[in-house]
Amino acid sequence: MASVRDTLNNLARDYAIAWSSGDPQAVASFYATDARIVLNGGEPIQGKPAIAKMAQSFYSELPDLEVRCDMMRWAGAHAIFVWTLEGHHSQTGNHIVSRGWDEWELDADHKVKSSLGWFDTEDYRRQIDGVLVLQS
Repeated sequence: MASVRDTLNNLARDYAIAWSSGDPQAVASFYATDARIVLNGGEPIQGKPAIAKMAQSFYSELPDLEVRCDMMRWAGAHAIFVWTLEGHHSQTGNHIVSRGWDEWELDADHKVKSSLGWFDTEDYRRQIDGVLVLQS
């Protein structure tokens, strides 16, 4: 029997692979049937069909989307999946690199019941538009 550490590290690895596959159903398979996602405090996305549709919208914007797991932490049924996504925007061709994290509540089968996702939407939009921001 795998340890909790191994199980959750494998979950994080496999979730990143699913996002990188271009298959919205592969992404949705990591969620409980009635799962709920909220991105950056926006409107909730509820249920596997809506989650697959959300994933498809990312693939439409970034057809060569690649997601990497930067870190996974957990405490009981709660986990944080820290990620980097990278790809080229479908309309502008601009290279996008965005970082963020998802706060998960997991069920007994290690399916995501709820997810609060966070990333810098302003920076994401600037990269799509090709606006260079110089850091001081």
